[in-house]
Amino acid sequence: MKRCCPNPNCNREPSLLNSSGCLSPRSRLIIRKGSYYRSRDRRFITKYLCKNCGRHFSSGTLSPDFRQKKRDLNHVVVQLFSSGVSQRRMARLLQVNPKTIARKFRIMAARARAEHRLRLNELAQSPISEIQFDDLETFEHTKCKPLSVTLAVNKKTREILGFQVSRMPASGRLAEISRRKYGYRKDERPKGWDLLFRTLNPLVHAGSILESDQNPHYPKFIKRHLKNVGHITHPGARGAITGQGELKKLVFDPLFALNHTCAMLRANLNRLFRRTWCTTKKPEGLIDHLSIYLRYHNTVLIRP
Repeated sequence: MKRCCPNPNCNREPSLLNSSGCLSPRSRLIIRKGSYYRSRDRRFITKYLCKNCGRHFSSGTLSPDFRQKKRDLNHVVVQLFSSGVSQRRMARLLQVNPKTIARKFRIMAARARAEHRLRLNELAQSPISEIQFDDLETFEHTKCKPLSVTLAVNKKTREILGFQVSRMPASGRLAEISRRKYGYRKDERPKGWDLLFRTLNPLVHAGSILESDQNPHYPKFIKRHLKNVGHITHPGARGAITGQGELKKLVFDPLFALNHTCAMLRANLNRLFRRTWCTTKKPEGLIDHLSIYLRYHNTVLIRP
């Protein structure tokens, strides 16, 4: 455990601190002071005393799960959220209140975003040579309110590098119905593309290659944020029944890494199923769900 006193008003001499800002183990200002039994996970937790300020704390005080009563469910909740299980069914399976699942949903999403930012900092040290990106379409509440999920993946490893959720107007036969029932709906996809390419900027170098379909709007944003980066486009193809319609009916799919990742999203997030009644009520909920799945996908599903 890092010997850090949680008291912000604890005056510590700079000579006693290590490079991470914690008390050096040789300072001997933090000593063990007993232990207690935590019944939820059946563990004995060590207690400490800071002799500098008199503050008592334990090894659980500095944990990100501090003061969570059901911290042992966190890992299971992440697995179920990434395995197509709804919140109500999750609460029934784990025998907890649905409000507990809703709170953990927000907590796990915020934690996943923080961990992904650290991962992006690591990837910036060794830029990626090939990236594929495209849009996946879903909706909020009704198909008259479509949403666009712009997704970027590493072609070689299928690691998800980032995503952006944007509102978009309905098209086709639903366009008139949508305008009549809900009014004009602004297209926020350009803003999402702008934010995604800005995120990808530190991850690429002059020799990197970006691959996508033949969307005519992509080149403008690539030139704006990713200069001296090659852009290769591929014609669209008809979706296959297998792979949730995301995999294409081709002998060789040049965008297989991206389409396979989209198929996994469709298969593992219940709100993205082709036929489902677990729909997104707010875009923020979809963002949180994608954040949880992104970390699980990158750290568990695609790892050997």
